Amino acid sequence: MARYKPYDYDQLMMVPVSLEDQLMPGTLEYAIHHVVEERLDLSIFDDRYRNDETGRRAIAPKVLIKIVLFGYSRGLITSRSLGRACGENITFMALACGQKPDHSTIAAFVSSMAKEIEPLFTKVLLICEKEGLLGGTHFSLDGLKVSSNASKEWSGTFADLKKKQEALERKVKEAVCEHRAADERDEGKSDSDRLRREKRIKRLKQKADGIEKFLAENEPKIGAGGKEIQSNVTDNESAKLTSSHGVLQGYNANAMVDEKHQIVVHADVFGKGEDGTNMEPMLEGAKEKLEAIGWQEPLRNRQISADTGYYSVKNLEVCKELGVDAYVPDPQFRKRDVRFADAGRHRRSVDKRKERYKSKKRWFTVEDFKLDDRSGKLICPAGHGLYIRNRNFTTADGYKAIAYQAPKTACRDCQLRSKCLRNPGTVSRQVHVFYGKRPGSITDEMKQKIDTPEGRRTYSKRLGIVEPVFGNIRACKRMDKFTLRGRIKVNIQWMLYCLVHNIEKIINFGKSYARAAG
Repeated sequence: MARYKPYDYDQLMMVPVSLEDQLMPGTLEYAIHHVVEERLDLSIFDDRYRNDETGRRAIAPKVLIKIVLFGYSRGLITSRSLGRACGENITFMALACGQKPDHSTIAAFVSSMAKEIEPLFTKVLLICEKEGLLGGTHFSLDGLKVSSNASKEWSGTFADLKKKQEALERKVKEAVCEHRAADERDEGKSDSDRLRREKRIKRLKQKADGIEKFLAENEPKIGAGGKEIQSNVTDNESAKLTSSHGVLQGYNANAMVDEKHQIVVHADVFGKGEDGTNMEPMLEGAKEKLEAIGWQEPLRNRQISADTGYYSVKNLEVCKELGVDAYVPDPQFRKRDVRFADAGRHRRSVDKRKERYKSKKRWFTVEDFKLDDRSGKLICPAGHGLYIRNRNFTTADGYKAIAYQAPKTACRDCQLRSKCLRNPGTVSRQVHVFYGKRPGSITDEMKQKIDTPEGRRTYSKRLGIVEPVFGNIRACKRMDKFTLRGRIKVNIQWMLYCLVHNIEKIINFGKSYARAAG
């Protein structure tokens, strides 16, 4: 018969633990501990405490910062999971020096770091500079779409949200009627069903009241095109973003990364999906941080690459003003590349049924509109005159045009409306008559620059600079969503994750830490 060693769960075992020995040189926990304890001045947190003479002693900000940074590196983003780890995980116990901060203490600390996070990030960036981790020759800029702590179910225009409120109020009335009828019918029976119905009514009423309060306290959000865009009742600074995984409610987390060791030099979040408007604030933010660590004219003559989402005349002009050697291609740049001449044959073939049922309908084009020389108006096929809306319209590529628009009354009851307006919801037809291109436009200069072998080689670096940062944060650190609400608080979380990434680079490639690890 087989014999096994006996075991007894009732026995008591005393395990001596040295907290310092748990933080081994060469590990991320050691780097976080050493950087925070020895190299960061956290006196910026002192002003938030008022317990000099009275009141309970507070947990030191250094301890809380260590817990949060190490927790984020292990995919623990909620305050409850961090608080629990401080009582169960020996590494967290070592970083917390045996203290067990409550989850509410951790949550309040992180969400209130808006004033301190920027100088904290800059101080870590200065350490990266002293460790020789910044190259300063090439920076890459990109954005990562991350879900917020809000459901897209509660998004919509003000009209949509008003309809949702009215629908919820109708459900409340129906539920109240059902509740009364059930009370009369089931008098004297168990209270469990009655309590369940009351809870449902309360939940529906809270939702309806929440929408009503939101509509009363907020204004409609207007997009770049001047039209109303969707608001969100839960987190109105977040936005509906289209990603490779579908549509999500979240934030566009941007990062500007140095080429040498993929150090994040600036990070920020934006509540809009398109990257085009984010380039200027990202460049300005990076400039401020690099100046704060002692760089003179930090962006002048430096290479900066960004994908086609950042391509616009305004962004190229901003780069020119800052003296940046920018590499921002237009959306068609691959079609001009001879190396992608056969790319079409590798694309997935279109479903034959889709081709068969493809609409053969033809809408009126600009060729169907005639110019009246006497009035200066553009005459549509129905005989209505389109007035000039903009004489100096210019596309992102520098093409010039005169923009015409039909009066709303002309299009409202027009017999040819179905042949003229592709979208039934469009109020009136707009037509752009192109007549040339702006000479020596900044977009032409960028196209010529990107199309050269050197330009394509330089731009190709972008993928290997910024994407590994997002891969590390999203896959290795498991940051799949933000847990806080509001752009300011969400930005704190994003910058903390970028801090973890930078500290990890310090322990892996920093000069002094490489010696310590050896």
